[in-house]
Amino acid sequence: MHKLSKLFHGQSNTKADNTQEPIGASVADFRSSAAVDLFKYRRQRGVNLGSWFVLERWITDAPFRSAHGPAQSDLDVARGSNAKEILEHHWDNWITEGDWTWIAERGINAVRIPIGYYHLCGADASVLQGTDFADLGHVFQGAWNRITNAIATAHRFGLAVLIDLHAAPGKQNPDAHAGATGPPQFFNKQNMTHTIHVLSVLLTQLNAFGASHNPPLPNVVGIELLNEPQHNGSLERWYLDAIRSLRQIDPSIPLYIGDSWRTDQYASFIETHQSAIPFTVLDHHLYRCFTQGDASTSVSQHIQNLTNPNDGTPQMLARVSQKIQAAGGGLVVGEWSGALNPGSLHGVGNEVEMRKAYISAQLALYEEHCAGYYFWTYKKEHAGDKGWSFKDAVGAGVFPSRVGLGRNLVRDDPQRQMRRDQLCDHALGQHSGYWSQYSGHYEHWRFSEGFVQGWDDNWMFFNSISTLPPTSPVPELGFKGPWMKRRIQEHIASKGNGNIWEYEHGFLQGLLAARKDLADMH
Repeated sequence: MHKLSKLFHGQSNTKADNTQEPIGASVADFRSSAAVDLFKYRRQRGVNLGSWFVLERWITDAPFRSAHGPAQSDLDVARGSNAKEILEHHWDNWITEGDWTWIAERGINAVRIPIGYYHLCGADASVLQGTDFADLGHVFQGAWNRITNAIATAHRFGLAVLIDLHAAPGKQNPDAHAGATGPPQFFNKQNMTHTIHVLSVLLTQLNAFGASHNPPLPNVVGIELLNEPQHNGSLERWYLDAIRSLRQIDPSIPLYIGDSWRTDQYASFIETHQSAIPFTVLDHHLYRCFTQGDASTSVSQHIQNLTNPNDGTPQMLARVSQKIQAAGGGLVVGEWSGALNPGSLHGVGNEVEMRKAYISAQLALYEEHCAGYYFWTYKKEHAGDKGWSFKDAVGAGVFPSRVGLGRNLVRDDPQRQMRRDQLCDHALGQHSGYWSQYSGHYEHWRFSEGFVQGWDDNWMFFNSISTLPPTSPVPELGFKGPWMKRRIQEHIASKGNGNIWEYEHGFLQGLLAARKDLADMH
């Protein structure tokens, strides 16, 4: 039996002549293990651990008390007095055991951790060479050990970790959360080249850390190459160079790229280069509180815009997710919030209910179209902000007390395979009936095999709940594009090339049918 079958307790595919085993670990590299497949392909319902390592003063003011002027960035803090002691105290107290427990109890299954390149210096001092932080290695020496401890702790709670390079050499955007104040200088050759070196160090160190455990830690689900990079004509070329360099170190880890708020453009980029950049994930950040247009739009209109499938944002997410999925990648909303401009709340009677509806509209949209999402941010130093603080939003009742499906839904059911086969026959009848209107060569048996595989794969993920901590929600297959690419390769190897589109259609319908089957058990 394959490792993945053992881990997931999955059912074998028995309908028709499909004897294909579930995807499993086939190489020694720990990143190809079954446990890694569970973490990196499942739907990610996450939260950002903002201002833990990359500081933002509007989130937590305390670390800036002795910062050098203008006292807005990590560089300002590091140049201030007692910087090492201030930062290490903050790192050790901002996120504690109680926070991990609270997060896991909410059904959250992933965290996004923003870091700066200088936080890696404790693992490899070369990341600081030629940068603004070159003389500040002693300040950040202890950061890497705390980052790896966070990964290990997250695993203990069943949480995946996305490591986000929030601050790159030279700054990739003009904001202070890119590590320093002042204009961005990322797009000069030296900084772009050095950032690829930084990312290579990061991936090498993450792999070494994960492999040092017994069994290896499987819960790092990706690296985000740059957070919110400023748009530049050389960014696509740099993405290609960076991804190719990292793929030489690890061919399988998902790599996330920011879309510079040009989502269609970078979806097309992934589509065009899909063979060279497998399992690339596009990160889109969605806020509705910053612009003049946001301020003049009422909260009820924001909700309508998010729930109307014919409106701009739902159409964009549907269009982009379909394109990226077909290319073997995924779409996530790596940052979003419940924040609204005061103008959007003008004259609102029941603010709590409107905020709740606003967050619910976003959640429903991301669940429909995205492989994952991460709320910004987990908490703020000063409590009470139910728009930006996940902890306060839950406390105020504007964010659900728990997300995901409860583990009690997954139980032995001797009738499941019979339901699968009945639903498959029904779907096959509709599929063949539709295409009978058009002349051509068809291989409808591939649709049937795809349906069975999709159903069994989703139930394989559902059943893997038994391998996770008691607080974990039911895992669901989220990154359908890259998972289906692997299944198609196996199908072709076993059954030969042909009408692969029929297998794809069946596979996706099988996934949806299994998800409905699980939900119907509620």
